[in-house]
Amino acid sequence: MSIDQKLTELGLTLPPAAAPVATYVPTVEVGGMLYISGQLPFRKGDLMAGRLGEDVDIEFGREAAEACGLMLIAQMKRSLGSLDRVEKIVKLTVFVNSDPRFTEQPKVADGASQLMGAVFGEAGHHSRSAVGVPVLPRGAAVEIDAIVAVRPA
Repeated sequence: MSIDQKLTELGLTLPPAAAPVATYVPTVEVGGMLYISGQLPFRKGDLMAGRLGEDVDIEFGREAAEACGLMLIAQMKRSLGSLDRVEKIVKLTVFVNSDPRFTEQPKVADGASQLMGAVFGEAGHHSRSAVGVPVLPRGAAVEIDAIVAVRPA
């Protein structure tokens, strides 16, 4: 089954791959690896903003992390042409907009990690960092970047 078929089976629709908001490129492919710039969470075109432990809860954070994951996959497809070129999700770095007392960043990050496993199977199991930060661009609840091993075109 192709990755596009798997997305359909899971009832998932990829958002349009977001354009950069400053001076950088969304992806760089070099040496069999795809490096994806940090992606923000959008739901129905609206930014999922807020601070975990202050004005949004863990479930909202998990949903925001999943939305970032969908945007990462959209960037993979835009850059690679076919998601079937994805060999392995190597690493996700998850930044969680957190109150200083909030310590559940790993639970928030699971929203993206579980998505990668569901979509890519064994190839979606990855290493990860989940880091609490005091602020993210535009007040986003979560931002995630990725490193992906890719097959030649």
